[in-house]
Amino acid sequence: MTKRRNFSGKSIVVDKAKIEIIAKLPPPTSVKGVRSFLGHAGFYRRFIKDFSKISRPLCNLLAKDAIFEFDDSCLISSNNLKKLLTSAVIITAPNWSLPFELMCDASDYAIGVVLGQQKEKLLHVIHYASRTLNDAQLNYSTTEKELLAIIFALEKFRFYLVGSKVIMYSDHATLKYLMTKKDAKPRLI
Repeated sequence: MTKRRNFSGKSIVVDKAKIEIIAKLPPPTSVKGVRSFLGHAGFYRRFIKDFSKISRPLCNLLAKDAIFEFDDSCLISSNNLKKLLTSAVIITAPNWSLPFELMCDASDYAIGVVLGQQKEKLLHVIHYASRTLNDAQLNYSTTEKELLAIIFALEKFRFYLVGSKVIMYSDHATLKYLMTKKDAKPRLI
């Protein structure tokens, strides 16, 4: 399952010749099939918003000592990933004269970030990134998870952000309060 991306002007678009192959793939029927599918899909995870959330039911099948039960949630996850892999996702190249914008969010089990830029009052996505939380991070408070998303974004997109103006967005209001609090936990600071 290969999929090339073509550069047209200042954006990256899907190679139409590969779409039919991906669209006709049957759902995986074994752990090996799920691992293979996620391996191929994972290669394009930066082009898929919320990849970790969407692929979670399939990833759960790969857990140690997990019973392989490909249920409706796995089928929906598989079909959603195929749909997203075959849709004409457009990612724009960065304009180094414009400020970068980072949108960070955390859920109970994953964090996701989007790097983009405002052009003509519209957000143009440059890169998506997400990952699931490990066992220790699952126990973090909501504030700690939101801060982890910010740290993840800054590390992931460091090469874009160094020396550039950056605007960061988070939907967690407590972070504003935390910036003024002098006696916060050292890990939060």
